[in-house]
Amino acid sequence: MKVFKRISWFIKEEKWSYILGILCLTFIAILNLLPSRIVGIVIDEIVKGTLTHESLLMYTAATLFIAVIIYLARYGWRVFIFATSYRLERKIRLNLFRHLTRMSPSFFQEHRTGDLMAHATNDIRAIQRVASNGVLQFADAFIGGFTILAAMTFTISWKLTLFAVLPMPIMIIGSQKLGKLIHSKFMESQEAFSALNNRVHESISGIKVTKTFGQEQEEVIQFAKDSDDVLEKQMQVTKYDTLFDPLVMGVLIIIYIIVFSFGIYLIQTGELTTGLLTTFISYIHQLLWPMMALGFLFNNVERGNVALDRIEKIMNVKEDIVNHDLIQLESFEGDLEFNIKGFKYPDEKDSYAIEDLAFTLKEGQTLGVVGKTGSGKSTLLKLLLREYDDYEGYILYDKKNIKDINLHNLRQAIGYVPQENFLFSMTIEDNIRFGHPSASFDDVVKAAKTAGVHEDILGFEEGYQTLIGEKGVTLSGGQRQRVSIARALLLDSNILILDDSLSAVDAKTEELILEGLKENRKDSTTIILAHRLSALKHADLILVMDQGKVIERGNHASLIKDNGWYAMIFKQQEFAKEQEHHA
Repeated sequence: MKVFKRISWFIKEEKWSYILGILCLTFIAILNLLPSRIVGIVIDEIVKGTLTHESLLMYTAATLFIAVIIYLARYGWRVFIFATSYRLERKIRLNLFRHLTRMSPSFFQEHRTGDLMAHATNDIRAIQRVASNGVLQFADAFIGGFTILAAMTFTISWKLTLFAVLPMPIMIIGSQKLGKLIHSKFMESQEAFSALNNRVHESISGIKVTKTFGQEQEEVIQFAKDSDDVLEKQMQVTKYDTLFDPLVMGVLIIIYIIVFSFGIYLIQTGELTTGLLTTFISYIHQLLWPMMALGFLFNNVERGNVALDRIEKIMNVKEDIVNHDLIQLESFEGDLEFNIKGFKYPDEKDSYAIEDLAFTLKEGQTLGVVGKTGSGKSTLLKLLLREYDDYEGYILYDKKNIKDINLHNLRQAIGYVPQENFLFSMTIEDNIRFGHPSASFDDVVKAAKTAGVHEDILGFEEGYQTLIGEKGVTLSGGQRQRVSIARALLLDSNILILDDSLSAVDAKTEELILEGLKENRKDSTTIILAHRLSALKHADLILVMDQGKVIERGNHASLIKDNGWYAMIFKQQEFAKEQEHHA
């Protein structure tokens, strides 16, 4: 029963709800004894011939009154216990989600989305059932069972009760063994469900790729295999789960045989009346639920323990980035200074992702970063955004080490448009307003115009109220990029990062966007990562990177004059543009 100890913090928080709920259950357990006792009295009076119409009416009215009180008490425990358990579900889910939002990208590389979704749904629901059904079953098994056994012992016959409980150890030992088997099988079942969840998530997210390559049938076959695996694992859980009922019923039949045999003997000896034996048998029937509740309790407890193990494994993962919270930025302005001696990714200990990187970017200047794929461009941004902190050297913003600045505060100073533009399944207006929910509609339009997407939006039937679907599925690649740029511009951050965010727009649109940025952000810092070098013509400083090192630096004119890698790529791109124009 360690699962109750593990959620004891919540039970203490909601102790009065649980106390009142258990009191209702105790009250019900006591009241449930009375109708059976009334039936026994009526039978004895019938045997003696002393039953009258008045007494029968009185017994009937008493039974109806008891039924009404039991009804109200049942409503009470459901409110106090079941409603309270949903608050536990909410707390755990909120804590889990809050924990996930603090995790770094490396965490999400190790843990699949479908698996995390399974934790947030199935696992948490299993814990909620412990706090609701588990508490009910615990109270019914022990309070209800004790109450019935006490009534059997002290109001009817302690001898008959002693014989009746002899088979009980069979059920207790059997339930414990089945509980252990369910624990291991339920763990396998949950892991299989996580894999299936991940399969569904990936298949739906990548449906365009699946259709493009004509792999629909293969995906269906793989999904069927994963579904069969889940079914097989769940059937194994069900196999042991369903053994609880036959176990209880088997024990109950043995009890009935013992009670009938010994009860008739006690009637013959005058130690028991027919009415009392009837009441005793009725109590045995009522004892069926506490016995079954004990089996269900073992089942729920084991499922809850498995679910808690899985969630605690996630919750125990430490944050890679520690928010020291030493400095709160009052104003988002200042120079940016990089001095990185070396940085290696946690899973790549042999080679530096960035080495000997040093530069200073004055407030209001534009930095361009170019280089081959894997040269370290995106890594530079990840260090600035504090996705990783384990590097040799420092990064200063307004002469303050970014590791000492409140993490949320730092990221408020940065507007970021990533390579992979993620849009939410809501209106275009709400997507642009995502980082600044209180922004006016005029500000939204201004940002859209600067990003060069305003006219496209007006072309939609619903305009800014157009629902764009999950991940912006209804928009083109260029439109998604520009909406993402508008979202970052609306923040009016001191530092704007464009991580190859103009790759899906044509050269003319790119020029218009860059001119708009130059005009609207002349006093703010901009960092542009690009493969198309024409996007960097106006940059104050351009870094050319290769294998984590800066191999060229300067502005556009000086780099063309140096006739190095930058000049070669620029000439190639310009030649390709001319060829395309003439074609």
